[in-house]
Amino acid sequence: MGQHIDDHVERVRVRRAPKFSVFLLAGVALGLLVALILTFAFSGTAAVSPNTGLLYSQGQVFGFLALACITAGLALGGVVALIFDRRSSRHTREVIVDHLSVHPEE
Repeated sequence: MGQHIDDHVERVRVRRAPKFSVFLLAGVALGLLVALILTFAFSGTAAVSPNTGLLYSQGQVFGFLALACITAGLALGGVVALIFDRRSSRHTREVIVDHLSVHPEE
């Protein structure tokens, strides 16, 4: 049994790119933190809402704020990741790679 070996040198462009998932998760965490701060920063009122005729608990208010703040944080994290991605695309460099392929002969 022999082997056939292909060896060739290539030039490739390399750049560091941000991990989008990390930025999106950071945006979600920031949104939750802002919703939590907003919920407890304002004491609110014990009055019935004039728009809906209902009384909302602090947990419900946190839930409503979390929906809005998480969405905004997710969008903000995505925009920041895109900005870093565009910035990193300017800092590419070329490297030489030795590509070796081994094929068994039958």
